[in-house]
Amino acid sequence: MTVKIYGPTASRAARALWIVHELGIPFEHVAMEMKDLKNADYLKINPNGKVPALVDGDFKLFESMAINLYLAAKHGKDGFFPASLEDQAVCHQWSFWGMTEVERPLLTILIDMFMTAPDKRKPEAVAEAQKALPKPFNVLNGALQDREYLLGSKFTVADLNLASICSWAKPIKFDFGPFPNAGAWLDRCLSRPAYKAARSTK
Repeated sequence: MTVKIYGPTASRAARALWIVHELGIPFEHVAMEMKDLKNADYLKINPNGKVPALVDGDFKLFESMAINLYLAAKHGKDGFFPASLEDQAVCHQWSFWGMTEVERPLLTILIDMFMTAPDKRKPEAVAEAQKALPKPFNVLNGALQDREYLLGSKFTVADLNLASICSWAKPIKFDFGPFPNAGAWLDRCLSRPAYKAARSTK
């Protein structure tokens, strides 16, 4: 069955597009425009009027991490979604950690740098976000000591979900010099063919 993923590629929908490419899940991409988000038909899928959203048969789901964890649990293979409850919990841990510790400061800088008119920029907010990032990246760097991926030697949904957030560090040219394990991990994740395919999805 083909799943539908709603949301433009340059949004959090990119995470869902990455995972369907990663797992070879048949999908239809519905690239939304801002004016479509308040459409009555779309609000039946996501009453928040935001993207992404997923439709899988009669099942509807919103929130990017929930979508990815659902798809990983349903379609995961070769350990992409781990078998043990403990390892599944670690996948949830890193997914939510990325949302709470890393996404906001990265997005603050990204929006200010690329999507805000010069006279509307907020250098104080950017400086605060830049000051906040070393702490979580130091945590991530430590977690990746002597391992290629978050759960060991195998790429899992934990890596995909967190790397989809950390990818925003690339356009803002965040310096991973003090965090070499995290920087090398991110490069490994973003070099995957499925990530590149998701970015080119129309």
